[in-house]
Amino acid sequence: MSAFASSVPSRRRTIRLLATWDVWVYWECGGRGDVSHVRDLSTAGIFIETPRRRSKGDLVEVHFLVPEGQISLDGIVTQTEAAKGLGLKYQTVAAKDICNLTSLLDRVRSESLTQFAPRRLVYGPDGDSSR
Repeated sequence: MSAFASSVPSRRRTIRLLATWDVWVYWECGGRGDVSHVRDLSTAGIFIETPRRRSKGDLVEVHFLVPEGQISLDGIVTQTEAAKGLGLKYQTVAAKDICNLTSLLDRVRSESLTQFAPRRLVYGPDGDSSR
């Protein structure tokens, strides 16, 4: 990375967390629904993996399909990447679902920390390393 690129401030105000394999959503927009994997999420929004195209500013109804329980929200399309997906900014989250959304974010944050934590090699009695 160049010195210039690293000195440019990010517009992002929240940290994006890479979603785990089990974070999926059912979403509806313009009368059509689909199920998609969530690539990343934060306290402000999500990026869903989908080949479907939507326009910036479209309203999307989102229902998480996660172990934490019901999480439903409305989001606005803020980013589109052809054949990759959609970036959604949370517009409204039902008060009853905030606790579950917080639990989901805590779990994903915890799992991402353990995934990238440095691992110590453990040596067996014969000197071979094992995990």
